[in-house]
Amino acid sequence: MAMADPLIAELEQEAQSTRRVLERLPEGKLDWRPHPTSWSLGQLALHVAQIPGSVSQLAMQNVTAAPAFVQAAPGSKGEVLKAQEDNVAKGVAALRAWSDADLLDEWSLSVNGEKVMAMPRVGMLRAIMFNHLYHHRGQLLVYLRMLGEPVPAVYGVSADENPFG
Repeated sequence: MAMADPLIAELEQEAQSTRRVLERLPEGKLDWRPHPTSWSLGQLALHVAQIPGSVSQLAMQNVTAAPAFVQAAPGSKGEVLKAQEDNVAKGVAALRAWSDADLLDEWSLSVNGEKVMAMPRVGMLRAIMFNHLYHHRGQLLVYLRMLGEPVPAVYGVSADENPFG
């Protein structure tokens, strides 16, 4: 089994759970934010949708400057759902393209010529693609709860949904 195989399986499995969360976005509330310093619901949802594609692209190269990051706001829930579909496909394609040796190669982030982060590419994917995705998906679930939207089951049951009975 290639090292990428379990990562691909996890990405595809988690994409289904993420899709259920994104499908709950209330179309008319994409500009809502729980606090003035927080991202809007739409920005957070689009970020969640884009993580697999953007991080897999970032993982392809060593980074020599901290990426400038400004999160766009989507115009619709449909845009978010399409972004998720496209970005999961990009993530899966990147994982399929990497050999075990590629995944064990060092990935690094340097700022002003000084390495501030270095790890095997597989570690970068685990930390910045998968864990990062789960963190922001959890935030999105809290946003949905605050808006009074039914929260889908992700791991087990939620107060609104029981996939086991």
